[in-house]
Order: sequence, then C-alpha cells, then structure tokens
Amino acid sequence: MQGIFVGYSTISKAYKVYLPQTQKITITRDVQFHEDDKWNWDETQEITVLDDQIITPLKNESIDESIDESPVRGTRSLEEIYQRSNVAVCEPENYEDAQMNPAWQEAMKEEIHMIEKNHTWELVDRHADKNIIGVKWIFRTKLNADSSINKFKARLVVKGYAQVYGVDYSDTFAPVARMDTIRLLLAVAAHKNWKVFQMDVKSAFLNGDLQEEIYVEQPAGFVVQGEEDKVYMLKKALYGLKQAPRAWYGRIDDYLTGFGFQKSLSESTLYVKKIDDDVLIVSLYVDDLLVTGSNLQQIERFKQDMMQAFEMSDLGLMSFFLGMEIKQSRGVIFIGQEKYAKEILKKFQMENCKPTATPMNQKDKFSKEDGTTRVDEEKYRSLIGCLLYLTATRPDILYATNLLSRFMHCPSELHMRATKRILRYIKGTCSFGVKFMQCKTLKLHGFSDSDWGGFIDDMKSTSGFCFNLGSAIFSW
Repeated sequence: MQGIFVGYSTISKAYKVYLPQTQKITITRDVQFHEDDKWNWDETQEITVLDDQIITPLKNESIDESIDESPVRGTRSLEEIYQRSNVAVCEPENYEDAQMNPAWQEAMKEEIHMIEKNHTWELVDRHADKNIIGVKWIFRTKLNADSSINKFKARLVVKGYAQVYGVDYSDTFAPVARMDTIRLLLAVAAHKNWKVFQMDVKSAFLNGDLQEEIYVEQPAGFVVQGEEDKVYMLKKALYGLKQAPRAWYGRIDDYLTGFGFQKSLSESTLYVKKIDDDVLIVSLYVDDLLVTGSNLQQIERFKQDMMQAFEMSDLGLMSFFLGMEIKQSRGVIFIGQEKYAKEILKKFQMENCKPTATPMNQKDKFSKEDGTTRVDEEKYRSLIGCLLYLTATRPDILYATNLLSRFMHCPSELHMRATKRILRYIKGTCSFGVKFMQCKTLKLHGFSDSDWGGFIDDMKSTSGFCFNLGSAIFSW
C-alpha cells in the first residue's frame, strides 16, 4: 500500500504513515521509502475523512488532544492532515522543519533572546586564520512528571566535534553530585525535619565565562541582514562546546564560594554555609540546585539572591528529580521510581505478568556457556540498562541486576529468564523505594560482605556494601 510519511511514533521505533486508501494514519516498521518519488498535491488536494479516524494509535499510545477535537465529518488536504497530526507530537529534525510551526519559532526566538540577554557573543569580522565552528538547532519537547507537554524547547548547539584541542579548548571536566550524596542529603533533612527545595537554572551553560577565543557561524533563521559574512565571537559558553560544563561549574563555584559557602572536601558539588546556629546546604547537579537548611527565611533569601544573579526558576519543594519521585512530609522523605518501573514493564510487555516474591532464585548460578540458546543482545542490554537506572532507589534489585549485567555480550535464554524474573518482582513492588524518617539518634552504620568465589567462569568474588544513616540506607 502506498502511503505518505508524516513522522515518528512517540512510543516505539516506528514510522507514522498516512494511507489514502484507508484514510487513516498507521504506525508501522514495515516501510520501504521511495526517496525520488513525489506526490502530486494538485491531484490529491482534498480527501474526505472522518475526524475520529485521522489517528489510529497502537495500543494505548497517547496523542495530544489538540490534533483533533471536532467529531464532525470534514474535508482536508493531505498537507493539513500532515500538519495537524505531526506537529504536536513530533520534534523537528532541523530549522527548515521547525520554521513551519509557530510554537517552535517562538521557542527559537526565546533561545536567541536568552543568549543576547546574557551577552554571550559579539558580531565580528570573519578572519581566514581562525577556526570558525558551525552551530545547529536542537528541538526537544519538555514533559511533566505525568508525561503531559510542559513546553517546546529549542536549543542552539555548537558543533563541538569541530573544535581543536589546545586551540578551541583545553579542560572539559565538570563534576556532578553523586546519587549517594543526594540520598545522604535527604536522610539528614528527614532527620532534622528540614524541607528540600529545588531550583533550575535557565540556559545554565550560557553563564559560563570562556578563557579561549572561539568563533561560531550565525544561526539559521537569525542571520543579521547586511552582515551575512560576519561571525560571532563567544564571550560565554554555548551548549555543545567541549568546555561548556567546565565553564558553567567555574562560574557557579566562584559565586557560591564568594557568597560564603564552604565546599566539601570529598564532594565538589556540595556547599555548606553556617550562619550563627543555622546551616544552609546546597547540592549542585549541572543546572539543578537542591537547597535545604535549618532556617526557611535564609533559604528564601538565598533563592532570591540566586534569581537576581542568574536566570533561575524556583520549582518549590523537591518532588521530581533525575527520574526520582520525592514525597516530603513532616519528618519523612520517601524516594521511589514507581512511574519509571511501570514504564519498564510496559516497554517489555510485562505489565500483565504474574508477580514473584524475590528478584532471583538464591540457588541460581550463571555462566557464559550454559548450553541454552542465545537471545537478542540489543533487547537484553536495553533491559539491563533500564534495571540499572531503577537501582537509584531500589537496592533490593541491585545484586541480581549487576550479576546479570556481566552477560550483556553473550546473553542466553537462561539469563533472559532470570532478568524477566526481576521484572516479575518489580510488578509486585512498583511502589517500593527508600523511606528516610526522623529518628532518635543519627548514627552511621556500614555493612560489607562477599560471596567468596561465587562466579563460575573465573571464580571471582562479588563484594557488596551498604551504609545506613539513621532510618534507612543511603549508599549501596
């Protein structure tokens, strides 16, 4: 059947194709593209369709309601069908696609406004002996925790692969907070009955000061008329530059230390400030700041100062961070990944499986050559990767997941069966997580053990540890 390619599926690696024969849009992987052929839009200018038949999603795929609202019969051109069905749910591949949609046009204007507001660049003459780096637009649809659309985000990115070491950049490293540190911060906050707040820096990398002399091309759609041959000399970093993370970290580090904060000797992204008998703590994760302390007035004053120094958003109480769902109440902080756990089950068609009580059988022994048939490596690696990310709040599946991750280069049916057992365990424990509570004493306890030559192939031992502070473990 001949059809018209109109976009990509939002839930799977598949194409959205409009079929004039059925007057529906279908989602399929079984597609052959004829790149040299074109549709005669004059001959197929109008096709009569039922509005409720324009989109036929697979299973429970969600489609934005703005695509189709009218329940009446109407007449539409194929171009209109393309625009209404594709624009709201698909992200443009380049500027030419984005300029057709007012929402993405507005997003690009906002990005350019932020760049110019931060005095990021200066238009200068092109020099033949200078390395001029290209730029491109990246488009992303920002979603809320409930998967609804938050906003359309256009990002101007430098083609960093064209940079030359020693000429355009030197150091690139920038630290980020470890998950152990974030969980430790939550454990302390729960014990002290503190509230943890979250702030987000708008276009964080645009605030980083550059030490190198870097030139970039003018972005598509925003070339200054009459000065098309000129280029921009960067005063501050842009996304995509190899040194952008380092430049931003240097800027925020200078600001916080100048503001009276002391940086932790063992965690470069943890800052503490003591004011009389009160304490203020800040944890930095790229462009996200976690703020807590003993005095709410000092926290509010700090947030106001930060919003004056940087373009920031006050997100209020910490509730959703790096895929973790955080619930705060008096003396209790609970972290979990219920939404993500359900997404994993749905992705691997295990949402209706029978739950099991444990993540793995204690007597199971795994090896590279177990005599069973090999399985799809890509699927196995994807499943293991999803489970590893889930261990951010699920120490109960860590041992089983890490053990099975050793066989990503040679997965067998036995390994896949054991991995699906973890999914069956998750099915019955989606709401599980780590609960930090106020306790009588805040003591640090550690535990470590080894299975002593438990791996069949090379007799290596598997060691494990966990550290508890007060009511729950924070490091494992």
